Amino acid sequence: MTPVHSLVITGASSGIGEALALAYAGPGVALGLTGRDAARLDAVAARCRARGAVVEAGVVDSADRAAMAAWFAGFDAAHPVDLVIANAGISAGTGLNGETEEQARRIFAVNLDGVLNTIYPAIDAMRGRGRGQVALMASLAGFRGLPGAPAYCASKAAVRVLGESLRGDLAGQGIGVSVICPGFVRSRMTARNPFPMPFLMDAGPAAELIKRKLARNVGRISFPWPMAAVVWLLSALPAGWVDRVAARTPRKPEA
Repeated sequence: MTPVHSLVITGASSGIGEALALAYAGPGVALGLTGRDAARLDAVAARCRARGAVVEAGVVDSADRAAMAAWFAGFDAAHPVDLVIANAGISAGTGLNGETEEQARRIFAVNLDGVLNTIYPAIDAMRGRGRGQVALMASLAGFRGLPGAPAYCASKAAVRVLGESLRGDLAGQGIGVSVICPGFVRSRMTARNPFPMPFLMDAGPAAELIKRKLARNVGRISFPWPMAAVVWLLSALPAGWVDRVAARTPRKPEA
């Protein structure tokens, strides 16, 4: 792929989004960062500016289609975007009572609609230039539905398949598409998990790995590899076997 001089990262106020912003920040780079927490987003923007980047930070809910399109258009007009990383996402604990309709709809609004609202304005702009790259944040949780996180697993599965399909559709138009499928990464989202998280990674190394693989236009960026191998195996086993194992997995605390 061409060098990245201008990029947009949603959900940049914490976790992998924050780490990605810092990984890309440097002289000659324009960063468009969005998030919903103004104080945390401003703090990330300040750290990126200290590294020499030009930063435009916007408090935008990626689930708001009109607001996201307007913000992206303004940033792209000033800094034609080379790469967009649709990173914003949420989860919600269900405890033992199951997921509510309200939880499920909000998770889909952010994790799926938020991705659509981010990538399609970018794709339209990139088509006109005949170049660009789009990255969608999915999850290893999107390979097999698990009790305690039905909407999260389902939304990430949809994002993964969407990205894999778009990669083939857009390859001939000069637009690269990558799907990012992390396992457990240390963040505000995972901090609430009271159970062991195998192969837990810090956000900084995860961001550096993602950056390296995006530079090579890797189609699916799954990590860490031992966790990816376990998830692949679970998705290949008969459903009845996996159901018995999954029934004993701990639940995220009720939100």
